[in-house]
Amino acid sequence: MFEYDLLVVGSANADLVVGVERRPGAGETVLGSDLALHPGGKGANQAVAAARLGARTALLARVGDDAHGRLLLDSQRAAGVDTSGVLVGGAPTGVALITVDPSGDNSIVVSPGANGRLTPDDIREPSASTLLAASRVVSTQLEIPLETVEEVVRGLRPGTRFVLNPSPPRELPAPVLAACDPLIVNEHEARVVLGADAGATPEEWAGALLALGPRSVVVTLGEEGALVADASGTARVPAVEVTAVDTTGAGDSFTAALAWRLGTGESLADSAAYAARVGAVAVTRQGAQASFPTAEEVAAV
Repeated sequence: MFEYDLLVVGSANADLVVGVERRPGAGETVLGSDLALHPGGKGANQAVAAARLGARTALLARVGDDAHGRLLLDSQRAAGVDTSGVLVGGAPTGVALITVDPSGDNSIVVSPGANGRLTPDDIREPSASTLLAASRVVSTQLEIPLETVEEVVRGLRPGTRFVLNPSPPRELPAPVLAACDPLIVNEHEARVVLGADAGATPEEWAGALLALGPRSVVVTLGEEGALVADASGTARVPAVEVTAVDTTGAGDSFTAALAWRLGTGESLADSAAYAARVGAVAVTRQGAQASFPTAEEVAAV
């Protein structure tokens, strides 16, 4: 029935990465490593991560007609992603400025560029509607306009599962929340979505988020694993112990793996456990897309 296991609707960025011993304070300059250029963006990352695991994957996004855009298209095609839904032009390709410290933690500033020009009209185009109808799971994020995400939700076909990572976080309209199955958040994202009523523990965050309307919720907890919650209750998913080198893109690989496995019929907890293994492999390698493992590499963990 479905031509694609996963359609990712989202951002595509060129990642400009610098290693630093520590991040500068206000008005301060620090020296960093040589600049590295990688294909990235949450949408593009998720598409590559899923395709590398073996999922039949398509990407609906917008890039600029420039060198960064060509880099991103080449990386998608090399991973086996269907790029027929990637629009070209309208603005320069989005750029993410990333610093990575010795512990592997990163800080990111994104210039959206062409991502901000992916509009609801683009989602209503026949080519995009065809992709939505042909996909078992649709995953998106908030590095594209929220009104575009809302149009994706309106365009979902019966039987298609919707997965949202609200990053960067903001308050979400009720129809988007109601479609999420699951809503995937970290602690920061949970607190922004919930506002003053966030609570103090992951279980409280998950309960409060479910009360807003999602069919299921996943709270990622870094080294502590993840928590999954739906109408049947909550469960903790343990992390896989590894030595982190670079966490850039790890959350995207987790989301992609989770979305794919849910589409195969696995339970929320089992899908999250698999996704945790995928993310664990990713953080042991430099970069975002270059760090994403194959299914065979995950099976060896």
